[in-house]
Parts: sequence; structure tokens; C-alpha cells
Amino acid sequence: MTTDSPAPGPTRLDVPALLAAMTLEEKASLLDGSDAWRTEPIARPDGSLTVPAVMVADGPHGLRKEPDDSESMGLGDAVPATCFPPAAGLASTWDPELVEQVGAAMADECRAEGVSVLLGPGVNMKRSPLCGRNFEYLSEDPFLAGTLAAALVRGVQGRGVGTSLKHFAANNQETERMTVSADVDERTLREIYLPAFERVVRQEQPWTVMCAYNKINGVYASQHPWLLTEVLRDQWGFEGLVVSDWGAVDDRPAGVAAGLDLEMPSSGGNGTRKVVDAVRAGTLAEADVDRAAARVLRLVDRAQPALAERTPADLDAHHELARHAATASAVLLKNEDGILPLDADRGGRVAVVGELARTPRYQGSGSSQVNPTRLEDALGALRERLAREVAFAPGYALEAGADDETVAALRDEAVEVARDAAVVLVFLGLPPSYEAEGYDREHLELPPQQVSVLEAVAQVNREVVVVLSNGAAVTVHPWQRHARAVLEGWLLGQAGGSAVADLLTGRAAPSGRLAETIPLRAADTPTVGAFPGERGHVRYGEGLLIGYRWYDAHELPVAYPFGHGLTYTRFVWSDVEATVGRDTPAAPDATTHTADDDARVAVEVAVTVTNAGARAGRETVQVYVHDPRSAVHRPEQELRGFVGVELEAGESRRVTVPLDARAFAYWDVTLQRWVVEGGAFEIRVGASSRDQRGRAVVELAGDDLTAPLSAEQPTSAWLEHPVAGPVLRERLAGSVMLRMFEDPQHGPMLRAIPLRRLSRFPDVPLREEQLEDLVAEVRA
Repeated sequence: MTTDSPAPGPTRLDVPALLAAMTLEEKASLLDGSDAWRTEPIARPDGSLTVPAVMVADGPHGLRKEPDDSESMGLGDAVPATCFPPAAGLASTWDPELVEQVGAAMADECRAEGVSVLLGPGVNMKRSPLCGRNFEYLSEDPFLAGTLAAALVRGVQGRGVGTSLKHFAANNQETERMTVSADVDERTLREIYLPAFERVVRQEQPWTVMCAYNKINGVYASQHPWLLTEVLRDQWGFEGLVVSDWGAVDDRPAGVAAGLDLEMPSSGGNGTRKVVDAVRAGTLAEADVDRAAARVLRLVDRAQPALAERTPADLDAHHELARHAATASAVLLKNEDGILPLDADRGGRVAVVGELARTPRYQGSGSSQVNPTRLEDALGALRERLAREVAFAPGYALEAGADDETVAALRDEAVEVARDAAVVLVFLGLPPSYEAEGYDREHLELPPQQVSVLEAVAQVNREVVVVLSNGAAVTVHPWQRHARAVLEGWLLGQAGGSAVADLLTGRAAPSGRLAETIPLRAADTPTVGAFPGERGHVRYGEGLLIGYRWYDAHELPVAYPFGHGLTYTRFVWSDVEATVGRDTPAAPDATTHTADDDARVAVEVAVTVTNAGARAGRETVQVYVHDPRSAVHRPEQELRGFVGVELEAGESRRVTVPLDARAFAYWDVTLQRWVVEGGAFEIRVGASSRDQRGRAVVELAGDDLTAPLSAEQPTSAWLEHPVAGPVLRERLAGSVMLRMFEDPQHGPMLRAIPLRRLSRFPDVPLREEQLEDLVAEVRA
């Protein structure tokens, strides 16, 4: 009797032994790609040392793998893969569990194609709605972006495939993206542009992080030691590999020293030569090369188990998942008098107007373009679902260029199709040329021809529903009076056509919520005058105030607020309660109270949600924190937690949202750490940033915010210090200066003088040469 021997397992790499056996040239070669998509293999002729190559591939919302015989970076034919909704849509699900499922499906398709690292997700903030690549990014809010990105990474890496968190950091525009310097202060970096990266790194440890093209405060991200080593590795504990964006390397040896491990695509050996020459010249430590090479080897090693099990992916199941994700991504902005959902069986003729109904725009342009396994359009899906006559008119050409006669003929045809229809579904959106990787948008408007068609149709029929297809926010205020309902469809991937039809006909209820504010006009947005910059610099003058933070701070009206979204039922909220966690420190403790890896709950927020409507639906409970009194300027409110709840008609549920200490913290630039300022915090619970359903107040002890003193600090800092204040007053006892400090008119001016300069004033009984001893005394 014989038994089958078990299948051999994956070949694993002995990283320390390999590294010890390699020459300098071999180690340096590992730091350069072998082509556009693969790491460099090593195979000595005598067989004494072998390192296989692994493959990476775009993109964030589906696999874009060039054919195996391709060595180019071309954006042409890629192997078929499921095209899920891009980030702009997926973020509007506010559903980490669904996003995790999408990640797992993408990983299975990577495994089937032998791809070891999927290049995504992108978590750059939507600083301006004019950024041409916003369709690839999740949100204007770092908490939402980080939470959803962590879910995607968890889904992908849970299937043995790596991710590449990108683009690190402050890559918020396409104009001069290869060279522009994002000039931004540290607190803004820490609170707005880094937290999404930080959350993913701390929670999920992505296999790789991709550096951005741009400079941060004058230093290229690809050779920024503070960014790539001090923050990413030393402070956040990143254990993986840092890879360049394709073509982001400026000074290769400087990049290695700073913490950039892998240059992509292949430099043709140029990077390897520069690294070897720098080591031999003594300008680059070989230990830095060893460190980077070890990280590449560890990446290759951890990829081997999945490469050993290349099984076909279930593309049919993935298409259904794509449809589910698309359905959850769409946001119902407006629904006057319940015009939606349509009755599938009763009613008169339905008119569908708009080329986008027949020719869907389902993803953005650039390196993330997926070759879908199939593609559904809304017009065909509506005709399948409606037992009513469905007439169609294209209405407009998708791209500009048609002559006036053709434009007029298309508009007139649309008017005739819409006339006397029971309802008119008008599909509008941005053509591919309006937004793409590589350039930014010039405005927020829809194409004029499309708006003209809507206006003409509305003159003959008031029963108008608009469905939008766009990768970033567009202004709706100028034209939405012509529509009784507006469905923001974003870019919904390959199954978006069926998803839209299901939503319009009521087979599914809308559940999406805006992950970015829709402004009334471009002039209201945060970066007017500071986007996209000039002469190689872009000034982040709005600081912390991007997205809803900006509109709240300036009390600006918006078309639709962050977090907004309607559905086909009605929810009632009650009994909001916020309680301080049992294990929250009762006394100041900076080490444990705000540590990012401390998962203890600081505050637990609870609310009862009741579905008071006639059909099932999903509500998203959003929790914002407001600090009514702070030593530093803080946004009016910030999203700090959320949870989705699905309820049947008439069902109630008590839902809870935990908030950790970081939810109440700000970055103290003096103390160089996160701090919670003790006192009262207001918890706001709502269905959007401007639809508050309840509030509660909690008191937190806070941290010790006492800053270390120096002679260069204002005298006021010394006088207000609990230890130094009495000491300084004793030294100044009986002096005119001490009395003048208390003078209501002149005191503020005098207390602003640095102590060292004050000691040089006449009649001050404290001399400059005594300051060193004084500083030592109060620090003791």
C-alpha cells in the first residue's frame, strides 16, 4: 500500500544567511527593480545563492497586471480582473467590513496571477476637490480614510498578498507632482496628512509603504529621513519595506540612507552603480545597504506561500461583490416627495437621457485602470428590471468636439424623448478628460452641454431624476433645482450599471454617505489662492482646516455636508449617552493616556436608533468631538468614530461607538507628542457633520502639559509654571519689574519678553549669568 506524499511547501528564504553570503554588488542590486514590475532576482551560476523575483502590480480598486511577456510600464492591455468601485465610491460605503471583503477578493485575483504586492490603497487627503486624482483617494477626513484603508489592507494581506500604502506623504495634487514642495507645518502634518497612514501602519502593518513624488518642506519624500525613518519606523513601528513611486527617486544613495529600500521601476543598473560607488567612496554606510537589502529579502520571503498556491479566482462571485460594493457606494443626495424608488411594474413610460447611461464611466484614468472581466450599463439594466417602456436618447456627446448642429440635434432628441414621460432619468457626469492622474481639474462644473440638456428636458417634464458619474465632487447648486432627486453615483466599477438600476427601482435601498463635502462653489473651498501653488511650492495655508473643518470654521453653507446620505426609510435617534471608560486614567498620565498603540477605550458613546419607516435600511451613526475650550486652535468638530447599523422596519437597536484617547488629543509641537487637554469635551452624534441628532458632555482628566523651560521662553511661561513661578517671583521680590508684570496695561507687553532678554534690563535683580543655574533649579 502506498500513500501520496504531501505536496512540497513553499521555499522560504533564510534572510540572515543570504545577506551574510552576498557581495556588496548583489546586495545593492536588490534595491533596484529588474523591470517595470518585478524585483531583482539573483542566481549565481554555480547555484550557491538564489533569490527569486516577486511581482507587484496596480491598482487600488482592482488588479492591473501587464501580460507576463510585457516589460513596459504601458497603460495598454492588462489581464482581465474585477473592477471594483474606485476609492471615491468605496469610501462612501462607510463600511469597513465590506471594504475588507473587497480587499480579500482583489488578493485572490493577485494570487491567481502570481502578483505578490497590490499597489494600494491611496490615503492622501482630499485637500482640494480640484485634485485630478481624487477618485483614487478615500476622503477629506483622516479618520475615515485610515479606518477604511486599514480594512482594505486587512482583507488583502489576510490572503497572503502584500499591499503598498501610498503616497507617503502630502501628495495632494497632480500639478508638478514630481517636483513641487508641499510646505506644511508639523501640526497640520501630524493631525491631517499623516494620521491615515499612521492608523494603517499601526493596526495592519502593510508589507510596503510607497513614497510620494513630491517634496515635503523642500526635501523629496524619497530621501526624507524624518518621514521615512524617524516617523514611519521609529515612532510608528513600521516593519516593512519602503518602495518608491515609479520614477520618484532623485538621489539614490541619499534615499537608501534615509530609508527608501526599493527603487521602481528598474533604473537599468544606474541606481545599483550609484549605491556601490557611494559605499566605496565612504559617503554611504554599507550597513544602510544591508538594512535595505534585508527588507527586500523579507518581502520576497513572505510572498512565497501565496506564490506556491496559484488557484483560479472566482470571478463570478467577485462580480457580485462588485455589484454589492457599487450599490453601497452610491449616495442619494435628494429625493423630493419620494419620487424614488420607481415602481417597476406600474406607471407610464420611462425616459432615459444621457450617453453615460449607455456608455458608463466606471473608473478613473491613469495607472489604476483595470481591464474589467465584464461591464454592465445602467440603460440595459433598467430595461431588464422595468416592466415599463424605456425610451433612450444620448442627449450629448461624452467628450467635447461635436459641432453646434450635432449638439442641438442631440438636445432636441432628448427633449422629445422626455416629453410626456412619466419620469425622466438624466445621466450626467464628468468625461474622462475632465479628471485623470497627471493633471488637476480647472473647475468643479459639469460640461455645459450636459447642463443645457437637463435644463431643456426640465422645461417639458418636471419629473426628473439625475444620476451622476464623477470621480470627485462637482457643483450641483447651479442645476439641481431642475431635478426632484439626485443620486451621486461616483465611479462604480464594472457592476455599477446594475447597482444604479437596483437603487432606482427599489430592489436595493441607498446607504452611501458622503466622504467629502459638496461645496456650493469652487470659491468656497479651502485652498483658494493656495492650489496648486507657484514656482515649485504649494503653501498649505489653510492648515488643519480642510473639508468640513473649513466650512464649519467659516460658517459657510454647503450643497451637501460631509456624511450626508438619504435612503428609502426614516430613522429616529434617541437616548444619546457618553461614559468615560473604566480604565481611562483618572490622573494625568501622558504615556498611557494618548499612546497610539494603547487600545483602551477612553469614552463609550451609545445611542438608540429606530427604523421608523416601512422598509429595511442602513443608517450610519457618526460621532464628532468638539473641544469648547483649548489652549490651541482646534477645528469646530472632528469625526472620531462611526458605525453602520442595518434595521428592519420598526426595529430598534442600541449601538455603541468607542473612542480612544487619541479622539480627544492634538499634536503639541512643543512637547512633540499627542496630548489630551483636561476638561469638558462635547460629543456630537449625528447623520452628517451638520445633522446632529444628540449631544453629551464628558470630563477628562487630561495630560500634564507642562513644557520644559528655557531662558529663551517668554517670562509669562516662567510666571505661570507651577514650580518656576514661585522661584522667579522670589528672585524678583521687591523689584519694580515684578509690580509692573501685574499692571493691566503694560503687564502683557512685559511678560512677553523672553527671560534671557529681561535679565539684561536695568533694575532687574536677575542677571544673565545666573540663568543657567535657575533653569537647572526648576528642572530638578
